[in-house]
Amino acid sequence: MASDKVTIVTDANFDAEVLQSDTPVLLDFTATWCGPCQRIAPLIDALAEKQGGNLKVCKIDIDSNPRAPMKYGIRGVPTLMLFDAGNKVGTHVGALNGAQLDDFVGQVLF
Repeated sequence: MASDKVTIVTDANFDAEVLQSDTPVLLDFTATWCGPCQRIAPLIDALAEKQGGNLKVCKIDIDSNPRAPMKYGIRGVPTLMLFDAGNKVGTHVGALNGAQLDDFVGQVLF
């Protein structure tokens, strides 16, 4: 079960939730059929729980919301993107472990 601290993003609310966010955003491009996506889901949820107001953690289903993945050239999932002040500042394609996720997010937060 997903954390209630993870924001579900759609094509309709993408700009408001991601690009206009007052805090840095980690966006997980995911799909229900993706095994690696399911494996990192608990890490994403845990990150959302521990970051509090320092980082907004979001997920977008690429099958239900094709515009954002197309705009950002998503070719594989999971793809994680970091946004700060509306700008994409980092991308990671593929599964990662908890330490790698912390390092990736650390690019923006620290």
